[in-house]
Amino acid sequence: MKKSILILSLGILLVGLFSFTALDFFSSMTKVDYIDGTKTLKFTTKLNTGHISQAVKIDPATAGFEAEVKKYVNNNVDVSINGAAKQLTFTGSQVNGESVWVYYEASGVSDISSLKIKNSILIGQFPKQVNIVNITYKGALKTLNFQKGKETSEVTF
Repeated sequence: MKKSILILSLGILLVGLFSFTALDFFSSMTKVDYIDGTKTLKFTTKLNTGHISQAVKIDPATAGFEAEVKKYVNNNVDVSINGAAKQLTFTGSQVNGESVWVYYEASGVSDISSLKIKNSILIGQFPKQVNIVNITYKGALKTLNFQKGKETSEVTF
């Protein structure tokens, strides 16, 4: 009897230990807001600090981190409005513990009937990466999901 209780207790202990193993979740969240007064699309992207620092191969505490993040975003995000490619301007980034906030914008946007986005952020480094983009334009909210094999998507307004 004591032996079976010991085995049962050990089994419960092992199940408990294995159920708390760390699972890494690979995702980014981007918020896109249209600012009518300045005719600008403002992008705010939240990334995992460890994941982006691994992708750009530089420690987030070093001086060159923001420059590398800028290059990385410029290589992994493209925007076309009404069929025309738009230049994205990197406006900054901020490391906040486990998150990195990245800010960029497209200016000179007078009206949007279609918005096409390529977002391959971290997909090359992490095949299970999912990038979610929420777009707010003149009261309408649209959500796009990007993942391996589906790095480009388009919405209409």
